[in-house]
Amino acid sequence: MVQVEIIRPADLSAAERGAWRAFMQATPAFASPLLSAGFTDLVAGVREDVAVAVARRSGRPIGFLPHHRRPFRFARPVGAPFSDYHAFVSQPDPGIDAEALLAGADLASFRFSGLIDPYGVFAAHAGAEPVQSHQIAFDGAGADYLETLRAGSPKRFKNLRRLVHKLDREVGALTLGPQRDADVFAQILAWKREQLRRTGLHDVIGAPWTQALMQRAFELDGEDLSGLLITLHAGDRLIAGHFGVRAGGRFHPWIAAHDPEFAAYSPGTVFLWKAIEAMGDMGLAVYDLSGGHDHYKKPFASGYVEIAEGLARRAGPALPKAPGSLLRLQRRMDQIASVELSFAGRVGGLVEAVVAQGRRRADLERLGGSAADA
Repeated sequence: MVQVEIIRPADLSAAERGAWRAFMQATPAFASPLLSAGFTDLVAGVREDVAVAVARRSGRPIGFLPHHRRPFRFARPVGAPFSDYHAFVSQPDPGIDAEALLAGADLASFRFSGLIDPYGVFAAHAGAEPVQSHQIAFDGAGADYLETLRAGSPKRFKNLRRLVHKLDREVGALTLGPQRDADVFAQILAWKREQLRRTGLHDVIGAPWTQALMQRAFELDGEDLSGLLITLHAGDRLIAGHFGVRAGGRFHPWIAAHDPEFAAYSPGTVFLWKAIEAMGDMGLAVYDLSGGHDHYKKPFASGYVEIAEGLARRAGPALPKAPGSLLRLQRRMDQIASVELSFAGRVGGLVEAVVAQGRRRADLERLGGSAADA
């Protein structure tokens, strides 16, 4: 019989942390830094609602589900919306389903959007179509990997090589590498926040707890988890950066931002080009790009991870998937709710979302599209 206990991250024993680490090592799908106990500790440092559901059989841990415990026994993945991957990190074939796990944890429901579920614990509650989350991983030199990509798409990579040389020639020699300067970090976050406002998206790093999370992650340099800021300079000019967390040779960036003055140079794709060249020097074996923005991620990716989206409920299987524009609004509302913990913050986010939706409709109609596509 499986028993589930709710534990604060700080109260996990050394043996439990060892079991968590062993489960990650035994199942490659669990290798992401975001699935580590260290990431849960990081989030628990800025949020008081973090808990871990520890499932045990005969007193021995068989799995861990870190989460935020919200009102009405509702749970979100720990660190949402920065938990691009989340999971019930378990031993192989743990022999428990989502309903039993939620019941043991005294939860009515669990919302997930980037679930890694190799043993099908939440299979009955996942949406019909998995989402592809892109990764870069290769053997050998980065230059050789880029040459392989170029051979598969010669026109695309010829144009990209031209942009790399153009930026190098017109602005300054391109250099990319890790960065610890606090002012540079602040600039990357400022560019990202401006981009979110400009594109009508919710400012996910504007809430007090998310700002604190970014700062703690930037300062973190632990054995199991550390923050990593990688920047691209042209001469002395800061052009772009990626920021996130790293565990060993795996890097998971959350923030990708660039100086809007250099938008004509496609700094996002130039950054990935230079990052691939430098992965070996930075000791990175896996560069995780997550889902979305396929137009610039997919051409560089060596493969992908399948992640699931859905709502697990003790009462039954997954709800029907919402159509088109309603699904997009639902995702937007869920993101706002995960970031904004106060009523005022959620109302403000809702107002912004409605205004942004109206702007998108107006832009589409002006360009000859359908308002239903907004």
